[in-house]
Amino acid sequence: MIEIVKPALQHLPSYKAALERGWSPDNVRLLEATREQLEAIEHDPVAFLAGLDDPEAKGPPIALPDGTTVPRLPGFRRWIWDGEAAGSIGLRWQRGTSALPPHVLGHIGYAVVPWKEGRGYATDALRLMLDEARAVGLDHVEITTDLDNPASQKVILANGGMLVGRFAKVAAYGGAESLKYRIDL
Repeated sequence: MIEIVKPALQHLPSYKAALERGWSPDNVRLLEATREQLEAIEHDPVAFLAGLDDPEAKGPPIALPDGTTVPRLPGFRRWIWDGEAAGSIGLRWQRGTSALPPHVLGHIGYAVVPWKEGRGYATDALRLMLDEARAVGLDHVEITTDLDNPASQKVILANGGMLVGRFAKVAAYGGAESLKYRIDL
């Protein structure tokens, strides 16, 4: 049984240990994101935690993989928790609409630590995050996944996802063909 918890100081040692084992909460930037998070935790753990919860989009612009920057969307992270850090799941949205800008690869992104994969944690975490998406006023969420990621596709389908179709990621993400799903709330 898992829960999704708001990142807090009491959870931070376990989360940091997962990062130190080489796990990345970012499926795009991978170990670069891991390194940045470890540095941020070392520098100012309270500020690091505060930056993970930004429903007012007060943080700095977001750097895309190609180096361009875009305005930050409202959003927050929750940690997948089973007594210790088991992963991360995030929600982002635009105020007043369920639509997303083309550079945003879905409302929800998640990553489970490799040593806890295959336990249904991502499926449960996504189900719990859908409640959070309803609470911020979304009527649906879009989630994208790579063509060669059947595990993530299974997670989305288990939560009522319907395949919208294939699409090409914007150039900032390399233009690769991916899959887009929609879950009505």
